[in-house]
Amino acid sequence: MSTNKLAGFALGGLLLLAVDGAYLPGQEKGTTLVPRRDSDPTSGAQMYKDYCAACHGSNGMGNGPAVKFLKAAPPDLRTLAQRNAGRFPADHVTAVLKFGTASHAHGTSDMPVWGPVFRSRDRSAEQNVATLRIYNLTAFIGTLQLK
Repeated sequence: MSTNKLAGFALGGLLLLAVDGAYLPGQEKGTTLVPRRDSDPTSGAQMYKDYCAACHGSNGMGNGPAVKFLKAAPPDLRTLAQRNAGRFPADHVTAVLKFGTASHAHGTSDMPVWGPVFRSRDRSAEQNVATLRIYNLTAFIGTLQLK
């Protein structure tokens, strides 16, 4: 496994710990920990909130609270269609969620590769649940597009 992929998996694990309510060094005193819960695979909005908003922000602008720990700010997800001749690139978003990004503009990719994460979380369920998660998450990101 390459160093870049290993670093990406490590950061993804830290982000999942943060999302799941685990203690991270530097956590402010008085912070309430929230127990981990699995997001409903049929709710793209809930999965976005649970898995993406920490970096991409609640509205997709790339201004989430974890940005200060990244090498560069995540892209503004609201402008994906604008940057693709007015069409939301659903196939590209799905591929990035499943397989990660080849872009290394800021060193390694800080974004977790969600395909393996979802498959591991849904081990006891049918394989289709991970696919459903990615489909619904992609569809929700499509709703964030600026007009």
